[in-house]
Amino acid sequence: MLGFAILLSFNLIGIWLQLSLHVPLPGNVIGLILFTICLFAKWIKLEWVESTATWLTGHMMLFFIPFVVGTMAFFPLIASNWLSIGISLIGSSLAVLLVTGYLTSKLQRKSTDGEPS
Repeated sequence: MLGFAILLSFNLIGIWLQLSLHVPLPGNVIGLILFTICLFAKWIKLEWVESTATWLTGHMMLFFIPFVVGTMAFFPLIASNWLSIGISLIGSSLAVLLVTGYLTSKLQRKSTDGEPS
């Protein structure tokens, strides 16, 4: 229960900061950033939240059910625009793969150039 209380507290703090300071980031992202900072600063011990985080990760599909059900309401719109949606999904996926591959090869080449042989 302690782990869940800690994770929920950081989530709520992030939401509160986003609403009160009008930060252009989602509140849960702000809470996650604060939580990560606290983990690295050793203010929060990993053992406190590890079992709860493992349980939440294991049941993550449950958290996507509302999203999938909400998407079903848009099936007529998706059906009428399937070609443009498909092309944009394939195009953006290819662009991400190409950029990631290019940057990885550049960074890998840079790291091997600096090493003594």
